[in-house]
Amino acid sequence: MEEAIIESIKKEKRALSVHELESLLNLSTVNDLKELLKALNNLEEQARLYHTKKDKYMLFEDSNSRVGTLQVTTKGTGYVLLDNDEEIKVYPENLNGAINKDRVIVNILDNKTDPMEGVIVKIVERTNSQVVGTIYFKNNHIYVKPDDRKLNITITIDKNYHNNLVEGHKVLVKLLGLNNHNEYRAQIIKIIGHINDPGVDVLCIMAEHNINDAFPNEVMEQVAKEIPDHLTPEEINKRLSHTGRDLRDEVIFTIDGDDTKDIDDAISINMLDNGNYELGVHIADVSYYVKENSPLDKEALSRGTSVYLADRVTPMLPHELSNGICSLNPNVDRFALSCVMEIDTKGNVVNYDIFDSVIRSRIQMTYKKVNQILENNTIPEGYEPFADKLLLMKELAGILRENKVKKGYIDFEIDEAKVIVDENDEAVDVVLRERGTGEKLIEDFMIVANETVASHFYHMDYPLVYRVHGEPSEEKMTTFMHLVSVMGYKVNANLNKITPHTIQDILEQLKDKKEYPILSSQMLRSMQKAVYDTNNIGHFGLASKIYCHFTSPIRRYPDLSVHRSIRKCLLDLNMSLDSIKKWEAKLPFIAEQSSMKERDAVDCERDVDEMKMAEYMEKHIGEEYEGIITGVMSFGFFVQLPNMIEGLVHVEELKGDFYTYDESTFSLTSAKDKRGYRLGDVVKVVVKAANKENHTIDFVLKNSGDTISD
Repeated sequence: MEEAIIESIKKEKRALSVHELESLLNLSTVNDLKELLKALNNLEEQARLYHTKKDKYMLFEDSNSRVGTLQVTTKGTGYVLLDNDEEIKVYPENLNGAINKDRVIVNILDNKTDPMEGVIVKIVERTNSQVVGTIYFKNNHIYVKPDDRKLNITITIDKNYHNNLVEGHKVLVKLLGLNNHNEYRAQIIKIIGHINDPGVDVLCIMAEHNINDAFPNEVMEQVAKEIPDHLTPEEINKRLSHTGRDLRDEVIFTIDGDDTKDIDDAISINMLDNGNYELGVHIADVSYYVKENSPLDKEALSRGTSVYLADRVTPMLPHELSNGICSLNPNVDRFALSCVMEIDTKGNVVNYDIFDSVIRSRIQMTYKKVNQILENNTIPEGYEPFADKLLLMKELAGILRENKVKKGYIDFEIDEAKVIVDENDEAVDVVLRERGTGEKLIEDFMIVANETVASHFYHMDYPLVYRVHGEPSEEKMTTFMHLVSVMGYKVNANLNKITPHTIQDILEQLKDKKEYPILSSQMLRSMQKAVYDTNNIGHFGLASKIYCHFTSPIRRYPDLSVHRSIRKCLLDLNMSLDSIKKWEAKLPFIAEQSSMKERDAVDCERDVDEMKMAEYMEKHIGEEYEGIITGVMSFGFFVQLPNMIEGLVHVEELKGDFYTYDESTFSLTSAKDKRGYRLGDVVKVVVKAANKENHTIDFVLKNSGDTISD
């Protein structure tokens, strides 16, 4: 009925009363009227219809109201960001109880201003119903100061709540409702710790992003009862007597970071008599232990992913699985799902097999030591028996990468920062993450395995969660090309039909420019975000027509769901129509939940890095650095140091003249001599201030008005 209502109002092109809708829809009974009123209420709640003061209903987009997400500045002024990228300014007195990140309905008061001005009339969805903050006492009352400076509200706790609260406790609270215009009452959900306790800073950010550091009791009870710490001969024999293959005599090993304890993937390689390569990618068989709809499975789905922060890992699965029985540790028997591929000398997979196996990794290699062999031709102690295999892998990885590049694979070559912390969880250094030959080799092998598994199920038309990445919009690409031209460069590109080769070619033309790191980063921001979906549209960035995540089931739930597809379809041969339909109905929620939790994890990791970088720079006030301007705004410009730390030079710190912001050229220009600052300029800065709580770093120029030419 809801769609019929919408169509009726569209056809009439005016607001309609309930009685008019009854007549147009030929409704006659009392039940019909009840259904109509219910549908109208739903449409109003969804902000698809607007209920006028004259008790009529019109299309929401035809009203003077809009739906958007509220963003509040630290000064308390709000901006409602609409889905069409327009924004409406809302002064503090017109927020009407709405807070930062709320989904709201806003009535436009003045559409002639830029931006338009409005008043919030309804909160559609409260995304900040839970808030992290610090306890303080005032006039015999308990208050919470929110960590989020954009939450410009007062939060009170019932003074009868004791529970050993002290000033400085960090807490997670739930907002219950308004006491008055800007004061909320709340209840404490959790005491996170004290502000001075080591590691509490990270726990607070995790709580803000709804990331739990502890597992529920029922999950740990299941682990204690059902999860073993080793494989028994009986289990192994049962697997091998069914569909499993014994690969324990194969030379299989793992390559990971120095501190990795959750090892998802192992690899093997052989040269075939026909000159082709046989590559084995062996992935921990998590689905064997994590049964569908068990407490373990439900908790894993709610988490969606492991979260890797500066000083800790918050795993998707308890350590008994992630570091124990599922992890492909060396010299112990483990269950795996193996994808063994025959790859020709051009990098094409000409044959493959996907099966369950029993493996025994020979050695837990590290990237650093593998790179000594692959880059420096020196063999670390203990790696001698595997050097030839590694060199053969390097040869195959080079072929696979060349084949990917020919298809349009885009390597943005974006540097990433790594925060180093000490035993007290304090940041002591910020360095660039290494991405050597070994890291690229594993990436190449995982990609070809993911493509092979995804293609198998796609061509079988069997339900699967795909990893998809849509092509960028022509509008965003046009904006990027404008940036390139403003920076003084000319690039040949056809934006009428954007393909991976288009992006690849643009980046290649810019590769020798000094601003390439900025341009590559801006290009990446022009891309869509990769997500999970049951509808395959391909992966634009990888130039892959069919792609999924198969290789990390210990730390990503979508990979676990792909393993379940393998188990249902290939191993258990459960191909009944009823079984397929049930699985097909379940996967869209898994895809949506996994995408959402991935975003939460990325946001949490970013916030922790920013906080720890500010903490690190608090110890370097007054020190001088050289950096590059990566962003220019009306209020100043951002300078990025070689280790990816970024700080703001506020426009008020530019001495001696008035500077004007030119949006079309992304620059700040002096009124007197027209000297200015733009993206890509290299400058010398001094650290003026850093604030760990606010995640901010402030720079001043060593010599205002100077830039350094390369």
